[in-house]
Amino acid sequence: MEACAALPLSQPSIFPPKPIRNTSVFPSRPGKELRSFPFQSSTRLNCSKMYVPGYGEASPEAKAAKNLHNFFNYIAVKIVSAQLQSYNPEAYKDLMEFLERNSLNDGDKFCANLMRESAGHKSLALRILEVRSAYCKNDFEWDNLKRLATKMVGECNTRLMQEYVLETTSLITEKETGK
Repeated sequence: MEACAALPLSQPSIFPPKPIRNTSVFPSRPGKELRSFPFQSSTRLNCSKMYVPGYGEASPEAKAAKNLHNFFNYIAVKIVSAQLQSYNPEAYKDLMEFLERNSLNDGDKFCANLMRESAGHKSLALRILEVRSAYCKNDFEWDNLKRLATKMVGECNTRLMQEYVLETTSLITEKETGK
C-alpha cells in the first residue's frame, strides 16, 4: 500500500509551521488527523489510494498474491500432468493418485507432502516447483490480468446498475398503472 509523505520544499524557518489538518470527509486513517512535523513545510503530497480497513495482517494485494501463488501451483500441476501423460504414464498415474488424496488448495503444503511421499514423488514435486516459477516469471500475462480484472469490474458494475434501474423502474410503472 502507498503511504503519504510530506516533503520540505522551502528554507527552514525559525517559526514552526502550522499543523496540516485533514478536513476531507474521508480521512486516510479513521480517527487520526494528519499533521506536519516542525521540520516540514506545509506542502504535502496527496494520497490517491484508499484506506482498506480490516487487513492488518496483510494488504489486499498480499492476499491476492497468495491466491495467485496457489493458482500457479494448480497451473503447474496441470502442465506437468499433461507432459507426464504423454511420455511417462507411470509417473502420471502416481501424480493422479496423489491428487486424489491431497488438496491443491494450499500449493506449498501440496508440494511439501508430495516431496515426502517417495523419491519418485520428490522429483515430481521439484518439477512442479520449477514449472510454477517459470510460468509466473515468463508466461503469465500480468498486463492482461490487470486489463481483464478492470474490464470485468466495470462490466459487472454496469450490468448490476442496469438491472437495478430496470427493476426499480418496473416497480414504479406497476404502482402507477395499478397492477
